[in-house]
Amino acid sequence: MLLELFRSLADGFPALNVFNYLTLRAVLAALTSMAIGFALGPWMIARLKNLHFGQAVRTDGPKTHLVKDGTPTMGGALILFAITVSTLLWADLSNRFIWVVLFVTLGYGSIGWIDDYRKVVHHNPKGMSAREKFSWQSVIGLAAAFYLVFALSVPAGGTLTETIAGWVEAGFPLDISSNLHLLIPCFKDIALPLGLVGFMVFTYVVIVGSSNAVNLTDGIDGLCSCVTVVYMAAFACISGILGMYCETLLALLTAGGCIGFLMWNFPPAKVFMGDTGSMFLGGVVCALGVGCGAEFLMLMAALVYICEALSVVIQVTVFKITKKIYHTKEGKRLFKMTPIHHHFELSGWSELKIDVVFSLTAAVLGAGAVLLAMNMFAR
Repeated sequence: MLLELFRSLADGFPALNVFNYLTLRAVLAALTSMAIGFALGPWMIARLKNLHFGQAVRTDGPKTHLVKDGTPTMGGALILFAITVSTLLWADLSNRFIWVVLFVTLGYGSIGWIDDYRKVVHHNPKGMSAREKFSWQSVIGLAAAFYLVFALSVPAGGTLTETIAGWVEAGFPLDISSNLHLLIPCFKDIALPLGLVGFMVFTYVVIVGSSNAVNLTDGIDGLCSCVTVVYMAAFACISGILGMYCETLLALLTAGGCIGFLMWNFPPAKVFMGDTGSMFLGGVVCALGVGCGAEFLMLMAALVYICEALSVVIQVTVFKITKKIYHTKEGKRLFKMTPIHHHFELSGWSELKIDVVFSLTAAVLGAGAVLLAMNMFAR
């Protein structure tokens, strides 16, 4: 919105042309989302307390978390609001990738909000059923994948509507564009062709899988926000190397929103982000990666999220296998508790130590992904 305003006024005030530089707008967007988090945090916390939107702590979690029962939750709405406002103010809204990222972000944020609402209103720590949540995630993931197929297939000078109409008139061909491919890490000129179906399936799996992995990372004060800030900083560098400057702006303003929220979420947390925050952060993490066509780099930079999800899968698998082998009511557990951050918490690590170690790990992985991007794409 502001970009269009400045462009319309630039004839009379040439100095306003400085806002055409995306680097400046990216910095201003990050500062805007950060400032919104700083400014509105106290009001939102007070509002959530007045509505009695307190977290119902799971009884099967770490016992140290029981003292957090009643802490205001659904604070992720603050990040969502900050990111949405900053995007609408500073992004180039004519860019078609802006809208798919906003769609996934708001869609997954809505799922998280409904989940949190059921938890706080019905005092049920489990919220939405896994089947219902997965169904809605799948609808959004498939819709985003379908959109990206055609967004990546628009020829020079063409439009999205014309591309979809041409595909229909051609009889729904599966090889609609050579842009639907998967870049292979460490090789500059090798890409795996996916076609329409392959691209949609791969994109769907990445979006749904990654969003749930990010959601699992939200288990202790500040962890999801800290890791996401580091990831977004790395991805801003990667998208800049790729020449995807719109995605750079989105990554930086998301990092800014998380930093603004961290003031109130850092241990000991005054407010939890809840699924409202972690679910939509998962959406924006994967939507940016897929939109840039840098899925492998995204997975490398997001390995902390992936390890959180894998720890749950491994724990359940070992439990079921050992239960069958030993013919007991309960199987063996490889970790003290999952996701993996709870294992370290029960091993005596403080929440602050977990935040620092996991964030530094994410920083190392992000730096590796940036270096790999430089090797693959830098001219």
